Amino acid sequence: MFRYLIRRLLQMVLTFFGATFIVYALMFANQTDPIRALAGERPITDSQRQALTERYHLDEPFIGQYWHYMKALLTGDFGISLTNRKISEMMADAWPVTIRLALIAIVVVAVVAITAGVISGIRRGGAFDNVTLVLTLVVLSMPIVVLAPLARLVFGIQLGWFPPTATRDATFYQLLLPALVLGSLVVATELRVTRSAVAENLRSDYVRTARAKGLTNRRVVGVHVLRNSLIPVVTLIGVDLGNLMSGAIVTEGVFNIPGVGFNLFRGIRTEDGPLVVGFVSVLVIVFLVVNLLVDLLYAALDPRIRYE
Repeated sequence: MFRYLIRRLLQMVLTFFGATFIVYALMFANQTDPIRALAGERPITDSQRQALTERYHLDEPFIGQYWHYMKALLTGDFGISLTNRKISEMMADAWPVTIRLALIAIVVVAVVAITAGVISGIRRGGAFDNVTLVLTLVVLSMPIVVLAPLARLVFGIQLGWFPPTATRDATFYQLLLPALVLGSLVVATELRVTRSAVAENLRSDYVRTARAKGLTNRRVVGVHVLRNSLIPVVTLIGVDLGNLMSGAIVTEGVFNIPGVGFNLFRGIRTEDGPLVVGFVSVLVIVFLVVNLLVDLLYAALDPRIRYE
Protein backbone atom coordinates (compact mmCIF):
# COMPACT_ATOMS: atom_id res chain seq x y z
CA MET A 1 0.00 0.00 0.00
CA PHE A 2 2.83 2.42 0.86
CA ARG A 3 4.53 1.91 -2.49
CA TYR A 4 1.20 2.37 -4.25
CA LEU A 5 0.60 5.68 -2.45
CA ILE A 6 4.08 6.95 -3.35
CA ARG A 7 3.55 5.98 -6.99
CA ARG A 8 0.15 7.66 -7.13
CA LEU A 9 1.45 10.82 -5.47
CA LEU A 10 4.23 11.08 -8.04
CA GLN A 11 1.68 10.61 -10.81
CA MET A 12 -0.48 13.32 -9.26
CA VAL A 13 2.44 15.75 -9.21
CA LEU A 14 3.18 15.15 -12.89
CA THR A 15 -0.50 15.46 -13.78
CA PHE A 16 -0.82 18.70 -11.83
CA PHE A 17 2.14 20.35 -13.55
CA GLY A 18 1.03 19.09 -16.95
CA ALA A 19 -2.54 20.35 -16.54
CA THR A 20 -1.52 23.75 -15.21
CA PHE A 21 1.06 24.16 -17.98
CA ILE A 22 -1.57 23.47 -20.65
CA VAL A 23 -4.08 25.90 -19.12
CA TYR A 24 -1.41 28.56 -18.63
CA ALA A 25 -0.28 28.15 -22.24
CA LEU A 26 -3.84 28.42 -23.54
CA MET A 27 -4.40 31.65 -21.62
CA PHE A 28 -1.05 33.39 -22.17
CA ALA A 29 1.17 31.79 -24.81
CA ASN A 30 -0.66 32.97 -27.93
CA GLN A 31 -1.45 36.52 -26.86
CA THR A 32 0.07 39.07 -29.25
CA ASP A 33 -0.14 41.82 -26.63
CA PRO A 34 -0.37 40.31 -23.13
CA ILE A 35 -0.42 43.78 -21.57
CA ARG A 36 -3.56 44.66 -23.50
CA ALA A 37 -5.10 41.32 -22.53
CA LEU A 38 -4.35 42.00 -18.86
CA ALA A 39 -5.64 45.56 -18.95
CA GLY A 40 -8.73 44.83 -21.01
CA GLU A 41 -10.40 47.83 -22.61
CA ARG A 42 -8.98 50.30 -20.11
CA PRO A 43 -6.34 52.75 -21.36
CA ILE A 44 -2.94 52.21 -19.77
CA THR A 45 -0.01 54.50 -19.23
CA ASP A 46 3.65 53.65 -19.69
CA SER A 47 4.11 53.28 -15.93
CA GLN A 48 1.17 50.88 -15.73
CA ARG A 49 2.57 48.88 -18.62
CA GLN A 50 5.92 48.65 -16.87
CA ALA A 51 4.28 47.57 -13.61
CA LEU A 52 2.30 44.81 -15.36
CA THR A 53 5.44 43.66 -17.17
CA GLU A 54 7.32 43.33 -13.88
CA ARG A 55 4.41 41.71 -12.02
CA TYR A 56 3.88 38.97 -14.63
CA HIS A 57 7.52 38.76 -15.85
CA LEU A 58 6.41 39.48 -19.41
CA ASP A 59 9.92 40.47 -20.42
CA GLU A 60 11.02 36.84 -19.97
CA PRO A 61 10.37 33.81 -22.21
CA PHE A 62 7.11 31.92 -21.77
CA ILE A 63 8.76 29.10 -19.77
CA GLY A 64 10.19 31.67 -17.39
CA GLN A 65 6.78 33.27 -16.92
CA TYR A 66 5.28 29.87 -16.13
CA TRP A 67 8.08 29.08 -13.68
CA HIS A 68 7.56 32.33 -11.76
CA TYR A 69 3.81 31.70 -11.67
CA MET A 70 4.23 28.16 -10.34
CA LYS A 71 6.69 29.28 -7.65
CA ALA A 72 4.14 31.81 -6.41
CA LEU A 73 1.30 29.27 -6.72
CA LEU A 74 3.09 26.65 -4.63
CA THR A 75 3.52 29.21 -1.85
CA GLY A 76 -0.18 30.04 -1.84
CA ASP A 77 0.03 33.21 -3.92
CA PHE A 78 -2.58 32.91 -6.66
CA GLY A 79 -2.01 36.41 -7.96
CA ILE A 80 -4.41 39.24 -8.68
CA SER A 81 -7.29 39.15 -11.15
CA LEU A 82 -8.03 41.83 -13.72
CA THR A 83 -10.63 43.23 -11.32
CA ASN A 84 -7.71 44.03 -8.98
CA ARG A 85 -8.88 41.54 -6.37
CA LYS A 86 -6.72 38.86 -4.84
CA ILE A 87 -7.65 35.53 -6.36
CA SER A 88 -7.19 33.81 -3.00
CA GLU A 89 -9.90 36.05 -1.54
CA MET A 90 -12.19 35.28 -4.46
CA MET A 91 -11.62 31.56 -3.86
CA ALA A 92 -12.43 31.95 -0.18
CA ASP A 93 -15.78 33.47 -1.16
CA ALA A 94 -16.53 31.05 -4.02
CA TRP A 95 -15.51 27.62 -2.73
CA PRO A 96 -18.04 27.33 0.15
CA VAL A 97 -20.89 27.94 -2.30
CA THR A 98 -19.64 25.40 -4.84
CA ILE A 99 -18.93 22.81 -2.13
CA ARG A 100 -22.50 23.09 -0.82
CA LEU A 101 -23.87 22.83 -4.36
CA ALA A 102 -21.69 19.82 -5.21
CA LEU A 103 -22.54 18.02 -1.95
CA ILE A 104 -26.27 18.46 -2.52
CA ALA A 105 -25.88 17.23 -6.11
CA ILE A 106 -23.83 14.19 -5.06
CA VAL A 107 -26.29 13.24 -2.30
CA VAL A 108 -29.24 13.55 -4.67
CA VAL A 109 -27.42 11.55 -7.33
CA ALA A 110 -26.40 8.81 -4.89
CA VAL A 111 -29.87 8.44 -3.38
CA VAL A 112 -31.74 8.46 -6.70
CA ALA A 113 -29.24 6.44 -8.73
CA ILE A 114 -28.60 3.71 -6.15
CA THR A 115 -32.24 3.34 -5.09
CA ALA A 116 -33.66 3.30 -8.60
CA GLY A 117 -30.76 1.19 -9.90
CA VAL A 118 -31.23 -1.48 -7.23
CA ILE A 119 -34.97 -1.66 -7.89
CA SER A 120 -34.41 -1.85 -11.65
CA GLY A 121 -31.79 -4.57 -11.21
CA ILE A 122 -34.06 -6.65 -9.01
CA ARG A 123 -37.07 -6.19 -11.29
CA ARG A 124 -35.19 -6.33 -14.56
CA GLY A 125 -37.51 -6.17 -17.56
CA GLY A 126 -40.42 -4.92 -15.48
CA ALA A 127 -42.44 -1.72 -15.79
CA PHE A 128 -40.22 0.26 -13.40
CA ASP A 129 -37.08 -0.83 -15.25
CA ASN A 130 -38.51 0.19 -18.63
CA VAL A 131 -39.69 3.57 -17.34
CA THR A 132 -36.30 4.38 -15.79
CA LEU A 133 -34.59 3.34 -19.02
CA VAL A 134 -36.68 5.81 -21.02
CA LEU A 135 -36.16 8.60 -18.46
CA THR A 136 -32.39 8.09 -18.36
CA LEU A 137 -32.21 8.21 -22.15
CA VAL A 138 -34.15 11.48 -22.13
CA VAL A 139 -31.84 12.99 -19.50
CA LEU A 140 -28.72 11.82 -21.34
CA SER A 141 -29.96 13.40 -24.56
CA MET A 142 -30.29 16.87 -23.00
CA PRO A 143 -26.99 18.76 -22.58
CA ILE A 144 -26.69 20.97 -19.52
CA VAL A 145 -26.50 24.11 -21.65
CA VAL A 146 -30.10 23.37 -22.61
CA LEU A 147 -31.33 21.81 -19.37
CA ALA A 148 -30.09 24.56 -17.02
CA PRO A 149 -31.79 27.55 -18.73
CA LEU A 150 -34.92 25.46 -19.34
CA ALA A 151 -35.18 24.39 -15.69
CA ARG A 152 -34.61 27.97 -14.51
CA LEU A 153 -37.28 29.29 -16.89
CA VAL A 154 -39.92 26.65 -16.13
CA PHE A 155 -39.43 25.85 -12.44
CA GLY A 156 -37.83 29.09 -11.30
CA ILE A 157 -39.60 31.84 -13.25
CA GLN A 158 -42.86 30.53 -14.70
CA LEU A 159 -43.96 28.09 -11.97
CA GLY A 160 -42.08 29.79 -9.14
CA TRP A 161 -41.33 26.52 -7.33
CA PHE A 162 -37.67 27.41 -6.79
CA PRO A 163 -35.70 30.67 -6.58
CA PRO A 164 -34.31 31.50 -10.05
CA THR A 165 -31.03 32.79 -8.56
CA ALA A 166 -28.91 32.13 -5.47
CA THR A 167 -26.68 34.30 -3.32
CA ARG A 168 -23.36 33.53 -1.64
CA ASP A 169 -25.21 32.61 1.57
CA ALA A 170 -27.73 30.49 -0.31
CA THR A 171 -29.90 28.09 1.65
CA PHE A 172 -30.52 24.45 0.81
CA TYR A 173 -33.79 25.38 -0.91
CA GLN A 174 -32.10 27.99 -3.11
CA LEU A 175 -29.46 25.50 -4.22
CA LEU A 176 -31.81 22.56 -4.72
CA LEU A 177 -32.84 23.30 -8.32
CA PRO A 178 -29.26 24.01 -9.49
CA ALA A 179 -28.13 20.84 -7.69
CA LEU A 180 -30.81 18.80 -9.46
CA VAL A 181 -29.72 20.23 -12.80
CA LEU A 182 -26.06 19.59 -12.00
CA GLY A 183 -26.76 16.05 -10.79
CA SER A 184 -28.64 15.22 -13.98
CA LEU A 185 -25.25 15.09 -15.73
CA VAL A 186 -24.33 11.86 -13.98
CA VAL A 187 -27.46 10.39 -12.39
CA ALA A 188 -28.57 8.60 -15.54
CA THR A 189 -25.21 6.91 -16.09
CA GLU A 190 -24.84 5.87 -12.45
CA LEU A 191 -28.38 4.50 -12.36
CA ARG A 192 -27.71 2.26 -15.36
CA VAL A 193 -24.37 1.12 -13.92
CA THR A 194 -26.02 0.27 -10.59
CA ARG A 195 -28.79 -1.60 -12.35
CA SER A 196 -26.35 -3.67 -14.42
CA ALA A 197 -24.15 -4.45 -11.39
CA VAL A 198 -27.11 -5.57 -9.27
CA ALA A 199 -28.54 -7.73 -12.05
CA GLU A 200 -25.16 -9.37 -12.63
CA ASN A 201 -24.50 -10.03 -8.94
CA LEU A 202 -27.95 -11.56 -8.45
CA ARG A 203 -26.88 -14.33 -10.84
CA SER A 204 -23.64 -15.00 -8.96
CA ASP A 205 -22.84 -18.22 -7.15
CA TYR A 206 -22.48 -16.55 -3.75
CA VAL A 207 -26.06 -15.27 -3.99
CA ARG A 208 -27.38 -18.77 -4.67
CA THR A 209 -25.31 -20.06 -1.76
CA ALA A 210 -26.64 -17.37 0.57
CA ARG A 211 -30.22 -18.14 -0.38
CA ALA A 212 -29.58 -21.86 0.03
CA LYS A 213 -28.46 -21.14 3.60
CA GLY A 214 -31.85 -19.61 4.29
CA LEU A 215 -30.95 -15.92 4.26
CA THR A 216 -33.83 -13.58 3.50
CA ASN A 217 -33.93 -11.78 0.19
CA ARG A 218 -33.59 -8.43 1.99
CA ARG A 219 -30.37 -9.54 3.66
CA VAL A 220 -28.97 -11.05 0.47
CA VAL A 221 -29.60 -7.88 -1.50
CA GLY A 222 -28.86 -5.35 1.25
CA VAL A 223 -25.65 -6.92 2.57
CA HIS A 224 -24.07 -9.04 -0.14
CA VAL A 225 -25.35 -7.81 -3.51
CA LEU A 226 -25.38 -4.10 -2.70
CA ARG A 227 -21.84 -4.06 -1.31
CA ASN A 228 -20.37 -5.69 -4.41
CA SER A 229 -22.51 -3.57 -6.71
CA LEU A 230 -21.29 -0.32 -5.16
CA ILE A 231 -17.71 -0.79 -6.39
CA PRO A 232 -18.32 0.40 -9.99
CA VAL A 233 -20.70 3.09 -8.70
CA VAL A 234 -18.06 4.52 -6.38
CA THR A 235 -15.60 4.47 -9.27
CA LEU A 236 -18.04 6.36 -11.45
CA ILE A 237 -18.76 8.96 -8.77
CA GLY A 238 -15.05 9.78 -8.54
CA VAL A 239 -14.76 10.09 -12.32
CA ASP A 240 -17.97 12.10 -12.53
CA LEU A 241 -16.53 14.73 -10.21
CA GLY A 242 -14.87 16.25 -13.27
CA ASN A 243 -18.24 16.35 -15.04
CA LEU A 244 -19.80 18.05 -12.02
CA MET A 245 -17.07 20.67 -11.92
CA SER A 246 -17.38 21.39 -15.65
CA GLY A 247 -21.17 21.41 -15.37
CA ALA A 248 -20.94 23.85 -12.47
CA ILE A 249 -19.49 26.44 -14.87
CA VAL A 250 -22.74 26.42 -16.86
CA THR A 251 -25.08 25.86 -13.91
CA GLU A 252 -23.63 28.59 -11.71
CA GLY A 253 -23.49 30.95 -14.67
CA VAL A 254 -27.18 30.37 -15.50
CA PHE A 255 -28.40 30.63 -11.90
CA ASN A 256 -25.98 33.48 -11.02
CA ILE A 257 -24.47 31.47 -8.16
CA PRO A 258 -21.23 33.19 -7.07
CA GLY A 259 -19.20 30.00 -6.86
CA VAL A 260 -16.16 28.55 -8.58
CA GLY A 261 -17.98 27.84 -11.82
CA PHE A 262 -19.41 31.36 -11.96
CA ASN A 263 -15.96 32.90 -11.49
CA LEU A 264 -14.48 30.63 -14.15
CA PHE A 265 -17.33 31.48 -16.52
CA ARG A 266 -16.69 35.18 -15.99
CA GLY A 267 -12.93 34.75 -16.23
CA ILE A 268 -13.13 32.89 -19.54
CA ARG A 269 -15.57 35.44 -20.95
CA THR A 270 -13.39 38.41 -19.96
CA GLU A 271 -10.11 36.58 -20.76
CA ASP A 272 -8.95 36.98 -17.17
CA GLY A 273 -5.92 34.68 -17.42
CA PRO A 274 -4.71 34.80 -13.79
CA LEU A 275 -8.21 34.09 -12.52
CA VAL A 276 -8.78 31.14 -14.84
CA VAL A 277 -5.39 29.53 -14.21
CA GLY A 278 -5.70 29.96 -10.44
CA PHE A 279 -9.14 28.40 -10.18
CA VAL A 280 -8.34 25.58 -12.61
CA SER A 281 -5.18 24.74 -10.66
CA VAL A 282 -7.21 24.19 -7.49
CA LEU A 283 -9.81 22.18 -9.40
CA VAL A 284 -7.06 19.90 -10.71
CA ILE A 285 -5.86 19.28 -7.14
CA VAL A 286 -9.41 18.50 -5.97
CA PHE A 287 -9.98 16.11 -8.86
CA LEU A 288 -6.70 14.25 -8.24
CA VAL A 289 -7.28 13.92 -4.48
CA VAL A 290 -10.84 12.65 -4.93
CA ASN A 291 -9.72 10.03 -7.45
CA LEU A 292 -7.03 8.85 -5.02
CA LEU A 293 -9.59 8.54 -2.22
CA VAL A 294 -11.90 6.59 -4.52
CA ASP A 295 -9.14 4.13 -5.35
CA LEU A 296 -8.39 3.64 -1.66
CA LEU A 297 -12.08 3.11 -0.97
CA TYR A 298 -12.03 0.07 -3.24
CA ALA A 299 -10.20 -1.93 -0.59
CA ALA A 300 -12.81 -1.02 2.01
CA LEU A 301 -15.65 -2.20 -0.23
CA ASP A 302 -13.93 -5.32 -1.52
CA PRO A 303 -11.32 -7.03 0.70
CA ARG A 304 -10.05 -8.94 -2.33
CA ILE A 305 -8.54 -5.73 -3.75
CA ARG A 306 -4.99 -5.11 -2.63
CA TYR A 307 -2.62 -2.41 -3.85
CA GLU A 308 1.05 -3.18 -4.23
